Amino acid sequence: MGEQPVMLAPMEDVTDPAFRLMCKEFGADMVYTEFVSSDALIRSVGKTMLKLNISEQERPVAIQIYGKDTETMVEAARIVEAAKPDILDLNFGCPVKRVAGKGAGSGLLQNVPKMLEITRAVVEAVKIPVTVKTRLGWDADHKIIVELAEQLQDCGIEALTIHGRTRAQMYTGEADWTLIGAVKQNPRMRIPVIGNGDITSPQRAKECFDRYGVDGIMIGRASFGRPWIFKEVKHFLQTGEELTDLTPQWKMEVLRREVADSVALLDERRGILHVRRHLAASPLFKGIPHFRETRIAMLRAETVADLLAILGQVEELLAALPAAPLQE
Repeated sequence: MGEQPVMLAPMEDVTDPAFRLMCKEFGADMVYTEFVSSDALIRSVGKTMLKLNISEQERPVAIQIYGKDTETMVEAARIVEAAKPDILDLNFGCPVKRVAGKGAGSGLLQNVPKMLEITRAVVEAVKIPVTVKTRLGWDADHKIIVELAEQLQDCGIEALTIHGRTRAQMYTGEADWTLIGAVKQNPRMRIPVIGNGDITSPQRAKECFDRYGVDGIMIGRASFGRPWIFKEVKHFLQTGEELTDLTPQWKMEVLRREVADSVALLDERRGILHVRRHLAASPLFKGIPHFRETRIAMLRAETVADLLAILGQVEELLAALPAAPLQE
């Protein structure tokens, strides 16, 4: 993947094949699928099985699974291996209640022996590389990541991604990169350490590499309505200069492509439901005054025609703005 790899984080209802390919096109060095329930996988639930669909064009690609039961996770890992991803990633970081509250995802930060048991068993069960994504700990009083990282490494994983928040923080507050740096600086750590959390600009991406020494970074929510962030980040890492030639018109065309790709992958109704909230979150629209009503209309659009009409209106609003560069 070269030096300073930049990856697309696994995100439910976001990192479907169409979005992964778009981010890949814009420079993502590696992409991750949406996270996959091991329970649903071993029951061959149709919607879950579709998440295993990967294409040659998006490689290297990781499939991420979550669960709380060792035997189920092992069985699911073998099913994933048959789908031939480049990497199998174990999700010990998802903070949402329906996952963590049932003892999976970041819920396993409260049961480290079980987390390690699952990790060891999965590593032994498959031949493809196994990696882990987790958080700093359960809450501010239990930031266990420095010790946990060593324990996970001892289980045989080949890389570790750390989101710089506790489970209790969910997605609030600031990501704490000092502990990610502490894991990387631990002389006993031999595997690559990837940092995740609050990378919203090319400058911050460079700072995370330079200050904390991580082997890679992962971008998640900052890619919503902004898949070109990978292009901006890669350019800045390589040249030290901001990419200035991505016009608002070019970015609007990318968003229209997102709509078309989402509808082609799903169907009109589901595709619009899937893509409209990503567009509404786009930082491209931040400079537009009184945008709230337009954003609400975008979130309520039910057809391609409706959504494209709104995007057309937005483009006119963008064109009417002063020529100063938009702040993203």
